[in-house]
Amino acid sequence: MRDGNGHVTLGIGGGVVAVVLIVLLINTLRTKSRQIRVDPAPAIVFDEMAAAQRLAEAVRFKTVAPAQPDQLDAKPLLALHEFLRASFPGVHRALRREVVNDHSLLYTWPGNAATRKPILLMAHLDVVPVESAAEREWIEPPFSGRIADGYIWGRGSIDDKSAVLGILEAVEYLVQANARPARTVYLAFGHDEESRGHDGAERIAAVLKARGIAVEYVLDEGMVIGERLVPGVRAPVALVGTAEKGWLTIELSAGGAGGHASMPPAHTAIGLLATALHRIEAHPLPAALKPPVTDLFATVTREMPFLQRMLFANLWMFSPLIVRRLAAAPASNAIVRTTTAVTVVQGGTRDNVLPKAATALVNFRILPGETAAKVMQSIRGIVNDPRIELRLIKQEEPSAVSTTASASYRMIATTIRQVFPGVLVAPALAVVRTDSSHFLDISDAVYRFRPLRFTAEDLTRIHGVNERLAVDAYAGLVRFYVELLRNSAL
Repeated sequence: MRDGNGHVTLGIGGGVVAVVLIVLLINTLRTKSRQIRVDPAPAIVFDEMAAAQRLAEAVRFKTVAPAQPDQLDAKPLLALHEFLRASFPGVHRALRREVVNDHSLLYTWPGNAATRKPILLMAHLDVVPVESAAEREWIEPPFSGRIADGYIWGRGSIDDKSAVLGILEAVEYLVQANARPARTVYLAFGHDEESRGHDGAERIAAVLKARGIAVEYVLDEGMVIGERLVPGVRAPVALVGTAEKGWLTIELSAGGAGGHASMPPAHTAIGLLATALHRIEAHPLPAALKPPVTDLFATVTREMPFLQRMLFANLWMFSPLIVRRLAAAPASNAIVRTTTAVTVVQGGTRDNVLPKAATALVNFRILPGETAAKVMQSIRGIVNDPRIELRLIKQEEPSAVSTTASASYRMIATTIRQVFPGVLVAPALAVVRTDSSHFLDISDAVYRFRPLRFTAEDLTRIHGVNERLAVDAYAGLVRFYVELLRNSAL
């Protein structure tokens, strides 16, 4: 445009656009890699196939977690205990073994430096059941523990006997090499993680707390090395869970007069309930970028292609766009909002009888920074119907976010980079609940990670059909724990 003297000037709007573009470009170019630079770890040589065979045999024990604790079949668990004792003689010679609450295991590897806080490595002995209707879909029988086509097949090969056996393989390797830890190492193997861990991990945590033990860090399951799981990042990313979502289940119920279906009211109990459920699903709880998800993207922004890097380097401008894109897919939606899942609906007895009652269970996984009480309040407002009763069934608040500034986090990240060269490391949010939640009172550095490379398709095998683990992937897991123990405790 021209001013009063006929000179060409830049419009205010154009100037603002230019300034914004400059800021976007500067922020993008200023991003630096946050990856720790390390040399690969020396080779760790052991009999990989023998280790795979031991894991395969452990899979054959049907240590299925029941829906109710009083339904537990203890025989497979106790048989697995004895198998571990026989398979890892060095561990059972050098470490103190305790059976907690009859079925869980706590091992203590005493350190010789009393001033150094201990560390705690965790896993669980139990597995989820296999649906009878799905058994025919398994390539190998789910409890066969077969090794075929380079994989260890069966329920628990991933979740979570690979970690139990992998940790013990690592300790056995070090014990046989006459290693002695400077700091004490605890190994905690609960027996009921799949049914919330109250009789297993929670009891182990109570034992340690009663002894006045506080640990430097806790490492449990929860996250993996993701292949193309982080939007915009082509390299594999080791996602170290620094927090996990909470859990809330609400029961919705509606009543009715009952009677003959030939003279129905305008809305039956089932109809009222269906309307409430539709409202809940139609109004998902708000999505937002919060820690540790913001920490995840900040850590890998430099490794993104330029355009994606510009988006994530300028969240002040592009956060709404990024949230919308993440919310569009179930896996990424779970890290930006408290999710809603209608899981159980019951009501009615016959097609010609009006139901006197109808109920439903709705499960929410709560983002860190939110609370069960706030979610309950929001759902009451969404339903907004006095004819629907809401009752809290169970709740667990989200965990605190463990820092990435600690020496412990850096040690874990360093070990990952040493054992898996080329893999990026970033903090992340675990969307599942783990046994580590029971240990928050004895450590403020609780991390959730298994060194297994997974694609989106691999994730479907966890609790699903054809659970399997590559033999070489399992060998990598063992090497990770050997190196972690060397770095952390020896």
